[in-house]
This record gives sequence, C-alpha cells and structure tokens, in this order.
Amino acid sequence: MSRRAARVRRAARAADERFQGATPLRRTLNKVFPDNWSFMLGELALYSFVMLVLTGIMLALFFDPSMREVRYDGSYTPLRGMPMSAAYDSALRISFDTRGGLFLRQMHHWSANLFMAAIVVHMGRIFLTGAFRKPREANWVIGILMFWLGFVEGFAGYSLPDDGLSGTGLRIAGSIVEALPIVGTWVSSALFGGEFPGELIIGRLYIVHVLLVPGALVALISVHLGLIVKQKHTQWPRPGHTNANVVGERMVPGFAGRSTGLAIIVFAVIAALGGLVQINPLWLFGPYEAAVVSAASQPDWYVMFLDGGLRLMPPWEIRGFGYTLSPVFWPGVVLPGLLTVLAIGYPFGHAWRHRGEGYQNLLQRPRDAPTRTAVGAMALTFYLVLTVSAANDLIADKFHISLNAMIWAGRIGAVLLPPLAFYVARRLCLGFQQQDRRRLAHGLETGVVIRMPDGEYREIEQPLAPADALPLPYTGWAVPKRMQRVGAARPVLPGTADAGTKETVDAGSEGDGR
Repeated sequence: MSRRAARVRRAARAADERFQGATPLRRTLNKVFPDNWSFMLGELALYSFVMLVLTGIMLALFFDPSMREVRYDGSYTPLRGMPMSAAYDSALRISFDTRGGLFLRQMHHWSANLFMAAIVVHMGRIFLTGAFRKPREANWVIGILMFWLGFVEGFAGYSLPDDGLSGTGLRIAGSIVEALPIVGTWVSSALFGGEFPGELIIGRLYIVHVLLVPGALVALISVHLGLIVKQKHTQWPRPGHTNANVVGERMVPGFAGRSTGLAIIVFAVIAALGGLVQINPLWLFGPYEAAVVSAASQPDWYVMFLDGGLRLMPPWEIRGFGYTLSPVFWPGVVLPGLLTVLAIGYPFGHAWRHRGEGYQNLLQRPRDAPTRTAVGAMALTFYLVLTVSAANDLIADKFHISLNAMIWAGRIGAVLLPPLAFYVARRLCLGFQQQDRRRLAHGLETGVVIRMPDGEYREIEQPLAPADALPLPYTGWAVPKRMQRVGAARPVLPGTADAGTKETVDAGSEGDGR
C-alpha cells in the first residue's frame, strides 16, 4: 500500500471513529431498487427540480423584483421608450442584453413544466398501481402537497416579469382572493398593499418564489426520499417477489449508474428545449396595464384547469345577510379545496375499508382494481375538460365556433364525460380480467393453427399448468401475455422462486420495525 493510500485510510478511519458514518453509509449503498422504467418518473421530477434551482439561481442575479416605473432603453426596439416596471425592464434585459439570458430563462421555464408534468404522471402511476397503500400513505400526502407547492411556485414565477400575460393572471388570482367570504377584500388588500395591483406584489412574489416555496419543496423532497429509503420500494409481483423482500439492483453501481444517466439525459433535453423551442415570449405581450385585459391569455398547462373552471362557472351570485357570494368562489376556492381533500383522503379511506390487510408492498395492475382505475379515469377526464375549456376562446376563434357554444359544451362535458369515462374504464378492466382468466383456464395463444379431421381450423393453446394439476386460481397478479412456443409456458404463481434470476434480493422487511 502506498503512503498516500495509507494516509487516506487513516484519515477515513479517524473520521469514522468520531462520526460513526461507515455503517449507515454502507447500508445506504447496499439498498436494493427494483428495475422498472415507471419507477424513474420520480427521479425525472427530482432532476427537473435540480435544473430548476440551478437556472433560478443564475436568473436571480440579474432580475430586479421592483414595480417602480422606468423607461425602457434596451435592445428590443418596439418597446424602446415605453414606461414599464423595473421588473419587466430587467426581464427584457435578461432576454436580449444578458449573454445566455434568454437561454437560461427558457431552460428555467421548461424545467418548471417538466417538473410539474413528472409529478402528475408519477402520482398517476402511484394511484393506478396502488403504491399509496399501507405504509405509504404519508408519501402520497407529500406528493399532493408537492403538486400544490409546485403550482404556487410556477404561478409566482411567471407572474414576476410583470408583462401583459402575467398581469392578467394576477388579476384573476386577485379576483379569487376577493371572492373569499367576509375576509376576501381584507386579504386582497393585505396581499397587494392596497387596491390591485398595488406596488408591493412583485417583491412579495419574489420572496415566495426564490425562498419560501423552494425551501418547502426541498424539505418535502428530503422527507419523501427518507421515507422511501426507510420503507423500501414497492415492486411488481413476479416469481420470487414477495411482501418481505425487494428484488432488483443495489444502489452502487447499478442503480446509481442508471440514475446518473437519466439525470444527464434530463439536463440535455431541458437544454435542447431552452435553446431550440421558444416559450413565454414576454416581449410580445408588452408591459402590464391594470385596465387592459386581452383574449388568448392562457397560463401554463398545470394552471389551466383552474382557469377552465372559472370560465365554465355560470354567473350565479348568492346574496344574504348583507354579503354577496361571488360565482368565482366555487371554481376558484371550493373546487381545488374539494379535489385536494378527496385526493389526500383516498388512501386513508382505502385503509379503513381494507383494514387488517397489513403492509402492501406488491403493486397491482390497473385492471386488477377496476373501481380505482375507473375513479382515476373519471378524475383525468374532468381535469382534461377543464383544461381544454381554458382555451375555449382560442378554439372558438381558430375554428370559427361560437364562444357561447364552447362554454356550454364545456359545461355539459364536465357533467357527462367523467361518469362515462368511469363506466368505460371499469368495463375495460373487467374485460381484461376475463381475458386473463381465460388464459389461466385454456392457456396461451401460440399462433400455431391446425386443421381438424372434420375440416375445422383450431389454434393450439399452451396450458399454463400440467394437465393433471388443479386449475390455476386468478389472483390478479401477472399473467403471461407474450406468445410463446409450444411447451415453453410454465405456471406463474405468487411467491415462487425463479432459479434462473440474476437479480439481487434484499430480504429485509419492507416496514422496518413492524
């Protein structure tokens, strides 16, 4: 051993004697992670957040979050000489006069969209596969909170430039705040520092955007990852996969290498989007004027469902006791609150209904929980109807359709399409279950067709169990669906070992301490 290696070894031993870090580090490096592409959706959100933070730090060095009035004298000729806020002036200078500024701005915006998209798809995967079941209810709640924090973070971010589009969004947010019963006008005055738009809101949104919400997101992400390490990972039911083990690859080198590759790909895609695909060309919108509201003012995609709900709500006011309950209150306050409560409460309702089941560490295919899958399809349909309705003015203009007809189509669709989606999704799941039962009873299709003596053509089916064995019960677990050679199929039963597997098995309990 060389002198340098000996010194490093002595230093490492001395550090371990004082801080006792070797054992937990070794345990962490030996963690086993299942090998399935769907488990990388959470990592996609994590790496998008990392890029979001890095680009945000760079932009914060050049942005001026002030609403004081200045006259623009930068490089963008059409706006030169116009009065505008210092925030909009600095956003224009970042875009046109700062080296790489527009590239960073667009990378930051694309990172935000990718972060929210990854959260939504990841939560959808968790819901449809039952990964929220005991003991992971807390992680589901954390995911819901992260979505709403990302929602607030995105809204605050694209409101900062104080352009025409972001100002329209702030006007809508101010209307929602004012719709709060009794305290609405007081809360609005406190937020904006007086009448809308006031002179303080950009500075306050800046603190929310760069300090408060990112700090809360970092805390939630840390707790989320800590719970995953503590509770270990869910996995798909396959031969050798049980509630008491995890089959996959260790963190180092397999999982770490694959995850690092995904991070590089995510950074490269975001960089390509930032350099090649235009997003939020704020110089086209001009500075915000409180008295001006334009058509074709759509927020980012993850806010559009709220905008769509506001557009579809009939102008119904409730008056009583000297107060007026605005129609904005129902889609702007009650709807997101109700959706959040239902989403957070679903795992606990499931645990109460299936109490006594114990830890559930094996995932379910969506078809094996038809009612839950149908609920997910219904929620997705309702969300899409509201999202499309947020662009009803654009659709009416481009396709020469009456805007009034578009509004009524959205209202009818929001009432009729979600129950229809529930029915169709449930029937499809039940049909797929019936198909699985048929495979268990009759075997796999082989693609080999023979002609019988009486002239009938019949396909040979490969049984999944020996002829003298009992019929395989339907458990809702994996049923082979790929065509196989005659004689190549064999039974797939939960808990059976696969002698040919080369995967690592962590036999520790999924819920430490139970």
